[in-house]
Amino acid sequence: MTTLILVIFAAILALAFAAFNFFKVRKMDEGTDRMIEIAAAIRVGANAFIRYEYKILLIVGIFVALALGLAVSWYTAISFIIGATMSASAGWIGMKIATYANVRVSNTARTTRKLGETLKVAFRGGSVMGLCVGGFALLGLFLIYLIFGVALGQLSLENFSLTRNWLGVEFVPFTMTVSGYALGCSIIAMFNRVGGGIYTKAADMGADLVGKTEAHIPEDDPRNPATIADNVGDNVGDVAGLGSDLLESYVGAIASAIILAFHLYLTSVATGGMMTAELLQKLFLYPVTFAACGIIACCVGVAFLLFKSVSEDPHSELNGATWLSAGLTIVLGFVVTYFTFSGDSTISSVSFKLGMVSPWLAAAVGVVSGVVIGMIAEYYTSYDFKPTRKIAEASIEGTALTITQGMAIGMKSCMAPLIVLGAAIIVSYYFAGMYGVAMAAVGMLSFVTATVSVDTYGPISDNAGGIAEMSELDPEVREITDKLDSVGNTTAAIGKGFAIGSASLAALSLMVSYLYSYNDPSTPLLLNLIDPMTLAGALVGAALPFLFSGMLIEAVAKAARKMVEEVRRQFREIPGILTGEKVPDYKTCIEISSQGALAEMKFPSLMAILVPIVTGFIFGPEFVGGILIGATISAIMLAIFTGNAGGAWDNAKKYIESGGVKGHRKGSPAHDAAVVGDTVGDPLKDTVGPSLDIFIKIMSNVSLVAVSIFSKYNIADILSRFFG
Repeated sequence: MTTLILVIFAAILALAFAAFNFFKVRKMDEGTDRMIEIAAAIRVGANAFIRYEYKILLIVGIFVALALGLAVSWYTAISFIIGATMSASAGWIGMKIATYANVRVSNTARTTRKLGETLKVAFRGGSVMGLCVGGFALLGLFLIYLIFGVALGQLSLENFSLTRNWLGVEFVPFTMTVSGYALGCSIIAMFNRVGGGIYTKAADMGADLVGKTEAHIPEDDPRNPATIADNVGDNVGDVAGLGSDLLESYVGAIASAIILAFHLYLTSVATGGMMTAELLQKLFLYPVTFAACGIIACCVGVAFLLFKSVSEDPHSELNGATWLSAGLTIVLGFVVTYFTFSGDSTISSVSFKLGMVSPWLAAAVGVVSGVVIGMIAEYYTSYDFKPTRKIAEASIEGTALTITQGMAIGMKSCMAPLIVLGAAIIVSYYFAGMYGVAMAAVGMLSFVTATVSVDTYGPISDNAGGIAEMSELDPEVREITDKLDSVGNTTAAIGKGFAIGSASLAALSLMVSYLYSYNDPSTPLLLNLIDPMTLAGALVGAALPFLFSGMLIEAVAKAARKMVEEVRRQFREIPGILTGEKVPDYKTCIEISSQGALAEMKFPSLMAILVPIVTGFIFGPEFVGGILIGATISAIMLAIFTGNAGGAWDNAKKYIESGGVKGHRKGSPAHDAAVVGDTVGDPLKDTVGPSLDIFIKIMSNVSLVAVSIFSKYNIADILSRFFG
């Protein structure tokens, strides 16, 4: 019970801090009448889209909950609804604060002309999203533990065994409840990321391709009909989508450790091992407790930046808040580890090589590897370093070399993060077995509140720059917001690195739990890769992320083409727009992005849910196991490539705009080439990359929930018995 008190304390602390920052931002002055008008238009567009999207999600959620209730258990369905509610709430609140903070950031830059003060406002807005991600995730887990674990007795010693439902399907009640919660978070994250990603990039590409390269008007110029839709997209894709995405990653990592602990216990019982039920209780409470320490540490890190005197270097300030949060997480995590496992002689029954500190060391490996992956992403995407500058210099020679150089940088950037991930898996496994790998994923995301706060600050700053441009404020104001936005592109790439890194570790842990779910606990845990079913599944799985990515890029391109046609039509048919005599039709462009996103997001999102279920009932669990392996490996590569290449293209453009390439500024041929490169990278970094980590985890979660059914009932087994 002490553990649950710590968890609810951390959740309430985070949500209370979020509420404080939310209302603190709301009280700030919005600026001139023109700024208020533009911000209101962005807010209305964002609210309209997310309401439509959530209506679709409600229908899908009800259907999935009913299916879970009928095929698995009623409590799995309820936990699914809790997870979906928590994820949707975080996304909604994060989007709301972004639409309030953007204009306040612009006004702070206008009135103070100080980079540090403007940074504080943007970060305060971003912190609401970060604190809500951690707070809602822990609040949901607290409810799961309290309602199902304590009140319904799923955590009592007599319930640490398999139960059988009306279909004859066997599972452990609490692990299935936690799986349902993680699945609820995953489905909301998938739709938010995919729908928001299609929306924002369709608008962004339409605005850039016609406005910048054809009409040669500045970015976010009020004469561009797509500029309001572009700014709306930043909120629905890069904020609401981001929040649901990282919350899902966070919960998935914790769930993987909890579920794995149960399967380790069942294996110990089946093989005559010495693992006790009391130790199991500690093992499945430990990940949640460690996460609670991370939330508390992040509250300190966020407060440290907000309540101190800030320098004019936003990059170092944001890094300082992140590193402080990570360091405090490790320290507080050790304290919790000591009180959890100190004096427990039974830990020798599990694979803890160095005694009680083993799971803490594994989590610390996750924290450190997350930081290192972030540093690698920064190196490849920031224009302070050589790779991005090489893309900017290649733009002098034209569009083709811009694209070629960016692709090369993105591909090369995959190697170093994968070495770090491989090392993290090996070292964490050495310390604490597969439970250690799961704890490394928890560690990597334990300070997610800080990383999301820093990440969300980026689109808020981007919106602020758009409002400054459309309100025709002094160029100095736009220079301040552009500096913040440039740093935001780098922090976004770092956040994507955290997401895919933790996704790979969590997916590996869920994969092991998946194998435990349908194999006899007393037998060795093996998945034979040269078995025809497994190998065929791995080949199909490796192709799935490419199919998924292609569908998303095509969806963006389809909506972007309509946007380009509309912007060209307005420039052609309303000539007074470019002279400033007529106001563009912003509403039509918003409708094009909304309709395109809502129409195109359904099939890619549902594919992640349906593929493991359909193939499982046809080919059986070995085929699905192969799918999970193949999809995880190829998705990791694609996600890193798309995230880093897209971020580098974007910042190469900004490097030229800042005067980094001598003799080439906005409007030059080199800048035009860089804009095209940025446009190519937009759907990669903001639609494909962020969606891939959800893709592999939602498939893992769906497979874990459904394997207990399709391992018993599948066509391949029926045919083999019939013809056998």
